[in-house]
Amino acid sequence: MASSKEYLDFIIGQLSELEGITYRKMMGEYIIYFRGKIVGGIYDDRLLVKPVKSAVDFMPNAVYELPYEGAKEMLLVAEVDDRNFLTGLFNAMNDELPAPKKKK
Repeated sequence: MASSKEYLDFIIGQLSELEGITYRKMMGEYIIYFRGKIVGGIYDDRLLVKPVKSAVDFMPNAVYELPYEGAKEMLLVAEVDDRNFLTGLFNAMNDELPAPKKKK
């Protein structure tokens, strides 16, 4: 099942206080970037983020879910209605995520 543009718009709106939030549509789902780094994505109208240490520490009770069959598990963000929680999570993850790859 593909994710809806309405759900993407809601999540992007919740993150509107952060500079550098972008997304890319990929096979009916959306990859979310923060300052050029992949943070996670929207899969089947669920916000999932990479399970880096800072995200696990920020959400110690988060559930691990598969974005799609054959993928690595990611953390489900259940608190999508809490704008402050989301911005805090993305800010916490920013320093730990690898820098974007340079194009050749």
